[in-house]
Amino acid sequence: MFDDPAALTAHDAPQSLWNRLARQTPQPDPFCALTAWQLSFRDAMDPGRPYIVRYNEDGLVQFALHVLGTTPVLGPIERLWLFGCNVLGPAGPDLLEQLVDEIPAVSGNRCTRFGISGVDPEGVLALELRKRFEGRCSILLLREDVQGAASLVGGLDGFLSRRSPSFRRNLRNSERRATNVGVQFERHCPTTPDESDAVFRRMITVEQKSWKAGGGMDEGFSSVFYAAMLRRLSASRDGRVVLATRDGEDVGFIFGGMIDAIYRGQQFSFADACRDLSLGNLLQREMIAWLCEQGAERYDLGPARGPFMDYKASWAELEFPMESWVLSV
Repeated sequence: MFDDPAALTAHDAPQSLWNRLARQTPQPDPFCALTAWQLSFRDAMDPGRPYIVRYNEDGLVQFALHVLGTTPVLGPIERLWLFGCNVLGPAGPDLLEQLVDEIPAVSGNRCTRFGISGVDPEGVLALELRKRFEGRCSILLLREDVQGAASLVGGLDGFLSRRSPSFRRNLRNSERRATNVGVQFERHCPTTPDESDAVFRRMITVEQKSWKAGGGMDEGFSSVFYAAMLRRLSASRDGRVVLATRDGEDVGFIFGGMIDAIYRGQQFSFADACRDLSLGNLLQREMIAWLCEQGAERYDLGPARGPFMDYKASWAELEFPMESWVLSV
């Protein structure tokens, strides 16, 4: 029932069926359905966890085995935030239904719960799943989120025109202050694992000087997860990193990845000694300028509600509701 770990290798490439279907499936957070997100999570958190990937030319479903008490549950490989959808393509619901019909057994217990993540509650997939499973299974709401995003239509000028006058004024003032003290920005798009590792080391140096030191990307799970993600993105040239420097020293970074014309932000940080320069805002502005030059159409900022997310309200005028469900057979 569960796949050989080596079988993931076939999916772990930019143009794999998995990634093609992730691009084609309408969902609130498409980047997080890619292997760059899902398999990097597995590398960092669950390298030995049993998993199932079922697919045909028009669909793919992926699950990992989780055990709650003594109850086996099949849920998405990325199980922490539940952002990307794990039922992909027009044939994804067919494959899910086939798996539910099989009801795999784990250690003598039937696996009768299936977690579905990253669902647009009003989208085609949600409608199809309700049509197939309502009356046959309990469909339980596990989690609700809202993806915050900014339109990049009209380029940087268009983006700024949708911000408030005070936002634009404060940003201009911050640019002048930073320029006066010698802050410069570098743009990096790693194209090899070695390049990505070198850029990542520079980001970690900044993180260790930031207000998050010891609690951000520089330690444990986060370090492995984001390093693996940036390496995978180097194969498709879809990683985007901006580094801020001052007097030859790295003092800030922002990074994320592309999926077609959509950029998904991941992390940003800056040296605590530069707190008065508004480097977070300036890094966002530099990244947006770069994305607009490259023809990007949307900037996804991740969850827009919750603790520490208030700053996103100034940057993101779009919201995409997102739900995670449990099918209980």
